[in-house]
Amino acid sequence: MTPPTSDLIVNALPLPVLTIGADGKILHANTAAEAFLDLSLRVMQRQRLKDIMPFGSPVLALVEEVRRRGASVSEYRVDVGSPRIGAERIVDVFATSLGDESDAVVIMLQERTIADKMDRQLTHRGAARSITALGAMLAHEIKNPLSGIRGAAQLLEQSATEDDRLLTRLICDEADRIVHLVERVELFGDDRPVERAPVNVHGVLDHVKRLAQSGFARHIRFVENYDPSLPPVYGNRGQLIQVILNLVKNATEAIGDDAFDGEIMLCTAFRTGVRLQVQGSRERVSLPIELSVRDNGPGVPLDLLSELFDPFVTTKAQGSGLGLALVAKVVGDHGGIVECDPAPRRTTFRVLLPMYTARDGRDLKAEDD
Repeated sequence: MTPPTSDLIVNALPLPVLTIGADGKILHANTAAEAFLDLSLRVMQRQRLKDIMPFGSPVLALVEEVRRRGASVSEYRVDVGSPRIGAERIVDVFATSLGDESDAVVIMLQERTIADKMDRQLTHRGAARSITALGAMLAHEIKNPLSGIRGAAQLLEQSATEDDRLLTRLICDEADRIVHLVERVELFGDDRPVERAPVNVHGVLDHVKRLAQSGFARHIRFVENYDPSLPPVYGNRGQLIQVILNLVKNATEAIGDDAFDGEIMLCTAFRTGVRLQVQGSRERVSLPIELSVRDNGPGVPLDLLSELFDPFVTTKAQGSGLGLALVAKVVGDHGGIVECDPAPRRTTFRVLLPMYTARDGRDLKAEDD
């Protein structure tokens, strides 16, 4: 039997929609609601709204307010998280009366993570580019004098005593360290067009994994969960390798050198429904290709989450705070977004990128190893 047209329309909506009866029972839920709540419609129809929402959830009071006022009501940034669907799920809730004699109320949930992700990404891009002029200034005003300081220290070293050589060596080492930092900052000012081609993201991940396992992540176990049918992205392979390498290094340092059960999971997936407006135009680009790096370290401090991709923000004693800022810049230059999903023992960094589409319809071979 073909479902009514209204049911087909509601099921086509990408946002969770539920219809709640006068007694609090769930009368109907669309496909998006089933996915969001991780429950089938049949199971939900045997429960009340209070059974699937956290204890004392504002959503329950919102439904009653709609019935009392007879008008639509909205509430923003409501946490509906639970152990089943996730520890923290922040949503905007829109509730309205169904308009019949049953006192039924329709509620729609819009998850904030996607909206916040878009807002944060624009902030991250601005923050990364805000130090472009700083990078150019540092290159000219700091690197040149440092080369003179280093040269003078090397001359002194030739006639210095053994004890003094330790000091001249220290001067040279610190000068090299500052130059390295300045060179990393310079990368933010590089606005030259890059060579791009269809890139196989699995080749990028495998290359990074080999680099990590042969060096800084020898003690880490890697787990792969790939979608083999993933289409290529249109990007610069070298830059994408740098993005994933920075994320894997970040995950390795979060796990620590002493961890005996350290694990990093590399995942790919094809996601629909995420679109980002291109700066300076009305065009909206789909970002269906998801790459993620997940670690079982202690997690990211929540007070740093909103600034995590800003330059010079770091929790490491010896960190420069430029690794994730560079990730945000490169991903932004590729037209994508990057986001952190923090959780103890399950921190995930997700990169969403546009896929490559051939204009002439030809089959494509992605650039690989």
